[in-house]
Amino acid sequence: MSELINNREHQDHHSRQIQNKEGGYTHPKPEEQPGHPIHTFISENKAVDKHLRENVKVHLEAFMEEDNKVNINKLLEDCTLLLELDKHYSRKENLLFPYLERYGIYGPTNNMWSIDDYIRDGVKEAKKLLVHYDGDKHKVINAVRFMFNEISAMIYREENILFPMALKNLTEDEWVKIANESDEIGFCLTCPEEEWKPERKGIDGEAISNGYIKMETGILSLKQLELLFSHLPVDITFIDHDDIVRYFSHGKERIFARTKSIIGRTVQNCHPPRSFHAVEELLEDFKSGRKDSEDFWIKFRDKYVYIRYFAVRDEKGTYAGTLEFTQNISPIQEIVGEKRILS
Repeated sequence: MSELINNREHQDHHSRQIQNKEGGYTHPKPEEQPGHPIHTFISENKAVDKHLRENVKVHLEAFMEEDNKVNINKLLEDCTLLLELDKHYSRKENLLFPYLERYGIYGPTNNMWSIDDYIRDGVKEAKKLLVHYDGDKHKVINAVRFMFNEISAMIYREENILFPMALKNLTEDEWVKIANESDEIGFCLTCPEEEWKPERKGIDGEAISNGYIKMETGILSLKQLELLFSHLPVDITFIDHDDIVRYFSHGKERIFARTKSIIGRTVQNCHPPRSFHAVEELLEDFKSGRKDSEDFWIKFRDKYVYIRYFAVRDEKGTYAGTLEFTQNISPIQEIVGEKRILS
């Protein structure tokens, strides 16, 4: 059995906490929380790895000593259980890969999916040889070893390449969608311990009123205020002093998609992890007073988008949040001459 890959020690993601420099503890990372898709994938890998070591390896050794009916049936049961890997791979291929492709990452789709299919075929072949065992021990041994090694190698690829890559690129919103759709495909050997619900910070209901809002330069009802914002020829998003997304306008032709699920989330979690540094740097510049605004302009599909960020401060200059202002300026760039009368 020396050809079988040695056991890898897995870390217990459920109970692990991260100790900071001061000796205290921080909350677990999202992927270390039960129910997060990566936590589920890794839990499944641990269960599969345990099954390979404690059952497949042991029963194959027994079969090599004596290919009697008992040992054949034990191996057959082991292979049948490994057919559950199809659910693990299907969630990976149909839920995770599409999001990676949105970020221009096609390697897993092109390569890993093909290896997944080899493994599926390998498990089925090993089972077939055991169901119709004809006395050819070497054929069965080779098939089971191939299956064992390829599954172990895939676990390594997922946990050292695929999962870190996905965590680096996908937003919290995208992980939520993957988690919510995973039940439709199912799970392998184990199920999520609980539903994963990222923390959301809401507003006290007593602070919300259906009446009128008195401002320094006028009075508007909540309905009027909402209509006013939704009819602006720009998209706006506001995050408060704690970096929590509190509002976004919902015009007819919004440039970048927004969903209500972002309300109450930190703005950092609305961006891919690789963008954290840029977001943090901009917010720190606003909070420290080093900057009051920052502008960007990009080509987006058929639009030329002007993106502006403004530090919102109160009358004493205290930072109160950040306003994002987004506008398609293509029509404006096309303006020539003058227009002085109605047309």
